[in-house]
Order: sequence, then C-alpha cells, then structure tokens
Amino acid sequence: MRNLSIFATLLFCALAANSYAQNQIVWTAANSETIPLEPASLHAGRVYSPAVGGGDMHVQIDSRYPVTVAMAWADEWNAAMRPGAPGNFSFLCVKEHVTSTIYECHLPSDRPMIITFRDERRPEKPVLTAIGAILGPGARQFFSPNDLHIQYYRCVQPEFHWRRILNEKYQITPAPKVYSLMTPDHDGQELSVKIKSPIPLTVALLPSHLADQVYDKTVTLTDALDQTACKERGVQSMSFNCTFNVAHGTQTLLILPDIDFSGHKKATVEVNTVKCVEHCELLSPPPNP
Repeated sequence: MRNLSIFATLLFCALAANSYAQNQIVWTAANSETIPLEPASLHAGRVYSPAVGGGDMHVQIDSRYPVTVAMAWADEWNAAMRPGAPGNFSFLCVKEHVTSTIYECHLPSDRPMIITFRDERRPEKPVLTAIGAILGPGARQFFSPNDLHIQYYRCVQPEFHWRRILNEKYQITPAPKVYSLMTPDHDGQELSVKIKSPIPLTVALLPSHLADQVYDKTVTLTDALDQTACKERGVQSMSFNCTFNVAHGTQTLLILPDIDFSGHKKATVEVNTVKCVEHCELLSPPPNP
C-alpha cells in the first residue's frame, strides 16, 4: 500500500560550492507529522527543492517499529504513482532499520527530491488465511500501527546580498585617491570594482595601514602592490573582482594615475560587495591578530 502524503517545502540548507560553508549552521524545528504505517506500506513525506548546486537536509525520525528511510527523485516518484505505472525509481541516502535517528542527506542538484519511509514489517499471510477460514472471506487481519513521527527542520545560516558601497565621479590628481571601504565580515567576501577614466590608472585594494603608508610615502607603491593580489594597472575602462581576507582588517581602495597629465580629468569608480544581512551572528569569528 502506498500513502501519497506529499507536501512542498524548502527546508534544505544550500551549502554546496558555497564559499561561506565554513560558517556555523543552525537547524531549528519546523513542521512535524505523525503517520500510522501499516506493514510494508510506503509513505512519502516532504518535497525538497534545493538551489542550483544542491543542499543539505536534516530530519528527526522516531518510529515504533523499524522503517527504511530514503530520498527519491520527485519526478520519478510522481510518475510511479500513476495507475498502472511500474514502481521504478532510484533512491539516495538509504538508511535501514530506523527507529530513532537524525536523518541527513546531501541533495546533489536542484532537481527536487522527496523523503520516503517504508515500514519493514511483513504481513503474516498464513495467520490471515486462518482468520478467514473461521470468520469468512471478508475477514481482515489487524496489525498494531507503526506510529512514525517525523520532525522536519529548517536551516538557519548567514544570508548575503550584494551592496553598493561606493559610486563617485572624482577629479583625478597626481596624488593617490584613497577610499577607506570597510572591514570584511567573512573570508572570501567578494568585491566588484568598476573604473572608467580618460587616462590609465593603477587600482589596488590594500589593507588600510598599508595604503596609508603609500599615501605618506613611507612605503613605495611597488612594495605595496607586491603585498596584494587585488590590483590592476593601466586601467581605463574595466570591471574586476577581488576577495577579502578577514585577517587583513579594514580595506582601502587606492587609485592613482599611471602617466603625467595636464588639464582637468575625471574618473568614475563604483564598488559593490557581498555583505551579510541576516543571521550574521553565525559568521565564523575573525582570527586573532
């Protein structure tokens, strides 16, 4: 017997190929349900629809009698439920003989999957035959129901959005132009820089203390540029991306002309970054200096 209890949900944790996966993950209780399973019955639980790249899921399962838990592709499951269709579908993350466990599975792609439960008991046909001989052909054998309790969880993790932190048109001068941007909130934080200028410029992202030394001429530009991977020379119209290292502290964008020039010239600069906007308390703490 197949129980077709299917509900859509988004209780996964999208971590795959994510540069923020090192941050703390918290699972909090969401919906729950209790299902009385019959022997050999198959029950379908929630549908999981991960983002591109897949995600993780987390479920507490308690059952009176052993069950087998597995993930099936939702489209294969739905096709198998049609009248007369063969019950052919593949399973992932199969876990047998479950009575009490935290069930977890990494869903490999954005293709929806459904969690399934199969009661491992078998009906006792010889007993049913004996009952039928005494009570007649309409007799039915009764089994103690297998009360399956399913506690679903949702994932809480830091949420990141792109934010514009600088957008300016400025007068180019021979002296370096410096923008003290921010202290990154996580390692690998992305930064996008767009520059448009009538003359070639050198653009670099430096730890603020190093940019100050360049401005004060206590460190040469060449020595400072040797200490950063986020730099471009000869820039006139360009977009490029960098990533932050939290250990470097506050970051400064430094821009200065590559050539001597005369007259009034202006350049435009736009900077965007990926900032934590929700559940930022779960970010990994910065390393000790």
